[in-house]
Amino acid sequence: MNLHQFKFVREAVRQNFNLTEAAKTLFTSQPGVSKAILELEDELGVDIFRRHGKRIRNLTEPGKRILTSIERILVEVESLKRVGKDFAAQDQGNFVIATTHTQARYALPKVLTEFTKRFPKVRVSIQQGSPQQIADMLLHDQADIAIATEGVSDVEGLLTLPGYQWQHVIAVQSEHPLLSKKNISLEDLAEYPIITYDKAFAGRSKIDKAFDSKHLKPDVVLEAIDADVIKTYVETGMGIGIVAGVAYDAERDKNLRAIPAGHLFGNNVTKIALKQNAYLRSFVYTFIELFSPSLTRKLVDQAMLGESVDYQI
Repeated sequence: MNLHQFKFVREAVRQNFNLTEAAKTLFTSQPGVSKAILELEDELGVDIFRRHGKRIRNLTEPGKRILTSIERILVEVESLKRVGKDFAAQDQGNFVIATTHTQARYALPKVLTEFTKRFPKVRVSIQQGSPQQIADMLLHDQADIAIATEGVSDVEGLLTLPGYQWQHVIAVQSEHPLLSKKNISLEDLAEYPIITYDKAFAGRSKIDKAFDSKHLKPDVVLEAIDADVIKTYVETGMGIGIVAGVAYDAERDKNLRAIPAGHLFGNNVTKIALKQNAYLRSFVYTFIELFSPSLTRKLVDQAMLGESVDYQI
């Protein structure tokens, strides 16, 4: 057996059992992929895939266990490659961060400014997407790290670490009646059209749960993944906005005012996600600590080893 066979099996699964697409992705021929898989099955003495005619349809039960082992082996192989590259070039290389718009726009600029000062030879790439998309990028080795509030904590194969806490704010026009109220309630908010995040982003689930707990049905007139879009429509008078606190800046957003809403929607934690058992290059540890100072290299290594870690954020 060899690594090519392992890669063919893994890619066949990733491409929804389409060997033609798997071959295209791996820059080889479909007959070559099919032959390699059959040879591996013959050597192992079991069928990895269920077939209908010449087409593969799904994994067999032993195939599921074999895929788990293959994934583990290929992760270790990739780690070996990275170890060599890391020691050959400690302060250079490509660093891919998969994240959501809110993190890329508001949380990362200061961190990356300092990071690039320390590692001027590292080429940073920010890949934006939904929480599910960025989790997939990390799982499929298309990113070194993922950063999001929603959607990465319960993904099998990923380790998540707490980055920072934040709360929502209510963004309103400068003369809005809500500014005169001392204690804003959910009932107060429900009287106005609301503009906020898409359901997969930036703590939206907590917003929905808060209204549900009071049996309120807010009039959400617009959903967006981008806080700048939300604020733009608040400025037009379409409604009030519920955005992440980090997305509001008094100097930048001069036409708006922010009302703290942590007492209504609670705390949110933005998380750093890493692929389990992945090898982390030295500058990745530095980036993590710049993003969340309590996450030292020692703590990250302990977490990667499955040890219990007490985080302070």
